[in-house]
Amino acid sequence: MQTEHRTFAADAADMHGVKEGSVDLVVTSPPYPMINMWDLLFRQLDPAVGQRLDDEDGWGAFHSMHSLLDNVWAQVASKVRDGGVVCVNIGDATRSMDGEFRLYPNHTRITTAMIELGLSPLPIVLWRKQGNKPNKFMGSGMLPPNAYVTLDHEYVLVFRKGGPRRFEAESRRSRRSSGYFWEERNIWFSDIWEGLHGTGQNLGDGLGRRRSAAFPLELAYRLVNMYSIQGDVVLDPFWGTGTVTLAAMASARNSIGFELDRTLLDRFDGIVPGVIGLTRDKNQYRVRSHRQFMEMRETKHFNPRYGPVVTAQEVDLMLHDIVSISRDRDHWLASHTPH
Repeated sequence: MQTEHRTFAADAADMHGVKEGSVDLVVTSPPYPMINMWDLLFRQLDPAVGQRLDDEDGWGAFHSMHSLLDNVWAQVASKVRDGGVVCVNIGDATRSMDGEFRLYPNHTRITTAMIELGLSPLPIVLWRKQGNKPNKFMGSGMLPPNAYVTLDHEYVLVFRKGGPRRFEAESRRSRRSSGYFWEERNIWFSDIWEGLHGTGQNLGDGLGRRRSAAFPLELAYRLVNMYSIQGDVVLDPFWGTGTVTLAAMASARNSIGFELDRTLLDRFDGIVPGVIGLTRDKNQYRVRSHRQFMEMRETKHFNPRYGPVVTAQEVDLMLHDIVSISRDRDHWLASHTPH
């Protein structure tokens, strides 16, 4: 099996080269409106944002920033196929403007925009970020009533275009080979993800998270495996450090990414070779964990590669290692073999 991975040094609000209805899954994390580290980017994209920030017009700046994101969401909605899924990792923002501290609910604003574009919201995931100290507090400390809770979590918003996806005979075979183990399903499809610990997290740590805002590769890896099948096309309109492309490579999916910062695309060359070994390690970890899980369980179902499984839907499950990756400009080809 061979997968293709394309990146464009371009604004995702103008997705030339991507056909309408050609994308199966979107996994992305946009710049977070009203988070200070993204102010400069939003100012460059729209001078009105900078003026509103300078005027301490918090809500005006919030809506202006989201208007820029709306242009991308409109493109996303047109490129996703019927039955396709859109996953958006986003955090809310807290900020003092014009002498008043307030919450800016980014997840609510994006949900509203997606609904207006005709996408249907599905149950979301809350994931708790690592590194938050239990003794951290905000506001007035130990005296009521002017303290406020910390934002230790982010959201994975999930939307679908139209009804459930339908599969023809060939894609039904790919769907069965793209399954996950029963015990993985129980963890991945929980609505609260705690920390994303373990070997899966190492997949992200070892591949150069060059922006402080980059989300863990394990998060993208889960979403790619949960909401697409092998050979599908995964789009990330805010490509950043290439986390979603790496997750797609590791999962035998194709990918497309858009990134304004050309230097991030150039740095990706140094990251790509590591995904070969890390994909193999990830697959070994998944199989080893599954076999340990099955040691004390009886079942009548058997996967010819990985041994006993809990359900008949796991019988044809097949993980894929990467054997080689080649590049032609902003275009990578990954060759896969069954693990």
